[in-house]
Amino acid sequence: MKALRKAVRWSFAALVPGELMLVLCVAGGVRIAPAARLAVELAILALMAAATALISLDYRRHRRDGLDRRPAFLAAIADTVPAPVRKLTAHELFLSTSFLRWVTRRGPHGVRDGDLPVPYAPGQTAFMYGFLFVCIVETVALAFLIPWPVVHAVTLVLDIWGCYFVIALHASCVVRPHVIGADGSLRLRYGALLDIRIPADRIASVRLDRKFPDGKLAVVDENGVADIAVGGQTTVTVELTEPVRYVRALGKPAEARAFRFYADDPASAVAALRARGPSAGTDGTGDTPGSDSVSRTRSR
Repeated sequence: MKALRKAVRWSFAALVPGELMLVLCVAGGVRIAPAARLAVELAILALMAAATALISLDYRRHRRDGLDRRPAFLAAIADTVPAPVRKLTAHELFLSTSFLRWVTRRGPHGVRDGDLPVPYAPGQTAFMYGFLFVCIVETVALAFLIPWPVVHAVTLVLDIWGCYFVIALHASCVVRPHVIGADGSLRLRYGALLDIRIPADRIASVRLDRKFPDGKLAVVDENGVADIAVGGQTTVTVELTEPVRYVRALGKPAEARAFRFYADDPASAVAALRARGPSAGTDGTGDTPGSDSVSRTRSR
């Protein structure tokens, strides 16, 4: 059983690039031999059958352990499908739904009555549209420079997908802002790539603090601080009473004792966090909500 599970997980890891290569070949006009196409289809069918059997067995095992149907199903999926494949699939789904939400001008996602959305997308708008312009120019230039039809078709598909990805990523950042809950909790997001929930009782202090980090998205440094930068900067620092665990963009777990994130209106975000916390009205330091050093102190 372990050997079968390992084979299925490795096959899932190779499925995404394999399907991409097949699509690119078809789009580029490359004729695929019937025997090769049949072999690929049989391999995918065998993978799906093996994965279904494993997921079914794992689901029954988790149900016997006392989990409800939905948690048991999610746990069974996690046992068989590698985390990067699950995250990439979820990213593509969230990008598509976010793009549709942006186009149809619906309200922000995940903001309930009493919650306060904290936008951050304006801080990267100029960069994202500039990058989109570069992608379009590259697509047009390559259309004239590449003389080989197959290569031209492949690069065209990749360039069009790249343009869509840039637009959809920015759209997901617009419709998925940070959220300050009515109970004082904080939800930090970066489009479809990141979603971190911080309970109200975990927040020890919050202050205006402009930084220009150079690390990757939500990577924890040696001090236990994770940066969620936009446009190369963060404007708010939140320190916690105890670490919060979360999942990074490609499924790697992490744990941070403090978060630095960008808010388009950081003073309002800090004031809202103070006002909604159990220690509203005082922070133990005498700072006012609009000052450059604002903290919300809790009794531990």
